[in-house]
Amino acid sequence: MGLPKRWLPLTFAFFMALLMSFLMSGVLTAFNTGVGSGYLLRWAHAFPVAFLVAFPVAAFVAPLAKRLAERVCRAE
Repeated sequence: MGLPKRWLPLTFAFFMALLMSFLMSGVLTAFNTGVGSGYLLRWAHAFPVAFLVAFPVAAFVAPLAKRLAERVCRAE
């Protein structure tokens, strides 16, 4: 059960964007507005916007980042 292997790059980008946008929107919301009254609501509004930006960026940038990392790291 599961998706075919050809979906791996897009699936990876989806989960990477989901987790990164969740964490980063929470951190930046706290940094910019504090963790006081209404923090969770502000975070809940920021997260979908962050994800809508992060997913296409991750889908485009992940293959590039992989190629760059392969160039930097030597074979063992």
